[in-house]
Amino acid sequence: MSDSVFEKPSRRSFIKIGGLAIGGLALAACAPKASTGSTGATGGTEAKLGVGNNGQVGKGRAGATGDSLLIAGFQWGPPATFNPLSPTAAWPAAANVMQIVYETLLRWNIATGEVMPGLAKEYKLDGTKTITLTMQDGVTFSDASPCTAKDVVASFELGKKNTGISTAAFWAAADAIEAPDDKTVVVTVSAKTKNVGQVLRMLTETYILPAAVFSKIADDKLPTEIMDKPIGTGPFTLSKADQTQVVLALNEKYWGQTFYGGLPVMKQIIHPIFKSNEDGNIKFQAGELDIMQQFVSQIWKMWEGGKPVGTYLKDKPYYVPGSMPMLLMNTTKKGLDNAVVRKAIASAIDYASIAETAMSGYSAEVQPSLILPSGAESKFFNKEDAAANGWKFDAAAAEKLLTDAGAKKGSDGVYVLDGTRVGPYKLITPTGWTDWNASCEIIAKSLKAIGIDCSTNFPQQAETTQAIQGGSFDMAVWYVSGVNPATPWARFKDIMSQSEVQPIGKTTFANYGRWKNDAVEALLTEASQATDDASKKAAYDKLDALYRKEVPACPIMYRPDEFYEYNATNFFNWPDEKNSYAPPMFRGAGNTWMYKIKKIAG
Repeated sequence: MSDSVFEKPSRRSFIKIGGLAIGGLALAACAPKASTGSTGATGGTEAKLGVGNNGQVGKGRAGATGDSLLIAGFQWGPPATFNPLSPTAAWPAAANVMQIVYETLLRWNIATGEVMPGLAKEYKLDGTKTITLTMQDGVTFSDASPCTAKDVVASFELGKKNTGISTAAFWAAADAIEAPDDKTVVVTVSAKTKNVGQVLRMLTETYILPAAVFSKIADDKLPTEIMDKPIGTGPFTLSKADQTQVVLALNEKYWGQTFYGGLPVMKQIIHPIFKSNEDGNIKFQAGELDIMQQFVSQIWKMWEGGKPVGTYLKDKPYYVPGSMPMLLMNTTKKGLDNAVVRKAIASAIDYASIAETAMSGYSAEVQPSLILPSGAESKFFNKEDAAANGWKFDAAAAEKLLTDAGAKKGSDGVYVLDGTRVGPYKLITPTGWTDWNASCEIIAKSLKAIGIDCSTNFPQQAETTQAIQGGSFDMAVWYVSGVNPATPWARFKDIMSQSEVQPIGKTTFANYGRWKNDAVEALLTEASQATDDASKKAAYDKLDALYRKEVPACPIMYRPDEFYEYNATNFFNWPDEKNSYAPPMFRGAGNTWMYKIKKIAG
């Protein structure tokens, strides 16, 4: 796992790689097609799409807020800076969130796995050697200055000037980036890794910045420079920011209105800053927010109560799975250094209880795999091997693993194996991450029930991060790569890679459990360099089989990459599974819905 923000899913909270070796046009330059937004009218009542899950819409809002999009779930404190290179950048300058002030070369679609046009109208692949991108016509920054291929190159080269910024991750996947002219960008894929998927991931997640602005900042100041007037290529500019809200204004001269078929529907975007999820949920239910990205316990109660609230999926799990929170096990600790104990732990966990209780039913059944069994990754999932050689919740089977290995319970009811008491273990995750806190309590209870001594502790996020990265933890619930153009490879790397592991006490950004295996790196290389789906699946089958045998960590739930939930009080024609013109996203391809939602007259 990297310290890059690319690896960090929101807490308020696929490209089809097959045939990558075949050069040629990889995406079309045409603008997205418009959605009809309605099915007609009868008796003066229009039958609308993209409404609440109960079929309801509101009456609209009058006045200035009627032309505003009210959004929440991204900013949880007073904005300190809008410097996109800062680790504390405020929304929407924070890395890999909504690309509405800063934009990326390409956009990614979580529903289809496609990589779509962004600032680049097309890209071409030359096997695993190069990626050539052609810029859209007439791209400008919000100050009206042109955005050219030279700005693109300068944006990525900032990661060479300061290795502490997110863009530095690009240089682990690419050897060079050049601009032969103002409209052409050529990326040379790393000759060592040949990982085209990882490069494409960076191209969908890295903001293109004005070289004229960032070239004036000292290299060592790049992540700390305070910015209050962000200049990007996006359809919105910063209008106001204080401790209560962030307000964006529509850029009427936005370069992309020809490409997108017009400007976004809303004149401004307002993000109120709430103290807690609950404060935001109350406003959302009341129709004082249009869309948000935050956890809502039992969201169905809102539409059952008559509110025009909607989610992308109309039945459980309501949200499209996109991330896989993991139970990490520190394999340098006695007991946890034994694969039998680790598999017993994985077998003892009551996953259904986590899904229903901690996650309000928002998680599908967890599989013994580092591959999501649905969506774009499903083509790589080996269902038969997972069933034959994996695990599921079975307390009796968990204890049998231990007793077959020679473990015996002590007088305190805790197993002892090879002279080592199986525990006590502290299970940590940050305080306030309520669904994860609840999951940890279920895990600890599950382990105690079979004779493994485990208790929970919820430190502050910074303390938790330090313990996990430094290797002082016993067990932890933590994140790995969510679904993106480089997964499932990136997830295998996060959990199993040997190349980045540091000794205990030194910060590491992958394989936090410090599990050791000599076969992994060759398998990771085989998967990253495969050029078609069949060879990729063959490599992933080997990686997943090794993972199931050794169990260095285990998934505890499937979580949405983003909590996409809307309220049709002021707008309708939201994307959902019945109106699927755009994916349930805020970043990347998700920006399509800003142009297609329709205002309800207020």
